[in-house]
Amino acid sequence: MPKVLRIINRFNIGGPTYNATFLTRYMSEEFETMLVGGLPEPDESDSLHIPRSYGVEPVLIEEMRRLPNLKSDRAAYKKLKQIIQEFQPDIVHTHAAKAGALGRKAAKSCGVPVIVHTYHGHVFHSYFGKYKTKLYKLIERRLAKKSDGIIAISPLQKDELVKQHRICEAEKVKVIQLGFDLGQFQEQLSEKRAATRTAYQLEDETVAVAIVGRLAPIKNHGLFLAAVEEVLKAGIQARFFIVGDGMEYEKIASTVSRLNETYGNCIEMTSWIKDIAQFNAGMDIICLTSDNEGTPVSLIEAQACNIPVISTDVGGVKDIVLEGETGFVVPKNDVKAFSEKLAFLIKNKKNREIMSQNGWKFVEEQFHYKTLVRNMENYYKELLAKKQ
Repeated sequence: MPKVLRIINRFNIGGPTYNATFLTRYMSEEFETMLVGGLPEPDESDSLHIPRSYGVEPVLIEEMRRLPNLKSDRAAYKKLKQIIQEFQPDIVHTHAAKAGALGRKAAKSCGVPVIVHTYHGHVFHSYFGKYKTKLYKLIERRLAKKSDGIIAISPLQKDELVKQHRICEAEKVKVIQLGFDLGQFQEQLSEKRAATRTAYQLEDETVAVAIVGRLAPIKNHGLFLAAVEEVLKAGIQARFFIVGDGMEYEKIASTVSRLNETYGNCIEMTSWIKDIAQFNAGMDIICLTSDNEGTPVSLIEAQACNIPVISTDVGGVKDIVLEGETGFVVPKNDVKAFSEKLAFLIKNKKNREIMSQNGWKFVEEQFHYKTLVRNMENYYKELLAKKQ
């Protein structure tokens, strides 16, 4: 029975936690799996309830931090080596940058037969300056040489890794899209919608718009609020919700306060919401305005809940949104284009209804965790066979 040690950056709200949880919980009995990861940063929401809700109890490494730190990184590296030596995995599979750096180095040092890394996103643009970005690319190229397989979560991401940023050769990269437990987003939709609309005092005819994600510069909430302001200036009525928390809270809250004073209390900041399936059911449109993404979970969850989406054209968004059928994809940082699509969907209930009918059909099979697990198991077997 092959053993898989799965290492995740940290347990904060986002796609990697779900991905690692499902791959740990639902792998077939042919594999034995252990999940290891760090804790969320102070400005992030803890997501340990996610693996625990599926019966997965991860091993926690407190020293695994988001930002580089010589002391904590060295301590986390030593703990990873100790875990590898005790567990004796046949495969070490790392998820995201920090886990990828420390985990692959530890696995190589311990002679693990197969080393795999998943890019859930990347930091090769829009995060850092020119020289720091160049350094990170150099590090990732070296780490790729330690890897037997690299997983991209969308065809576009593979193209970026191979052609644009030249991290490794195309033969080493396998595209395996994320998978989710999407059934919960189709259960009791009417009841969930009624509960959310009541909780937020939304009248039946009021259009509710949300953006879901951590409040960080890369998510570009400024674009969302600028588009909202254009819509409000045009006299279009709606309610807007900002779901999440993070380092940009004060900056975003200041803009929200100004807009609420000018246009009435139409924007609400909710912080994190654990039952996102119930919350989504009460919304009519869900937005994403990021400058860089891998495969945005919030857009998949929205479509699974029959909600049309509007997103910037970043990362693998075009692989998970059917343009004009389940939502709209607009150029990055284009306030005019974003506000026009937002205004269009707010004003056109019929178009929203048509898009909502297409969303679930599109994401049900393509992004279900069963598809993810099946594809990953086949890839593991392929990599193990090469070592025999």
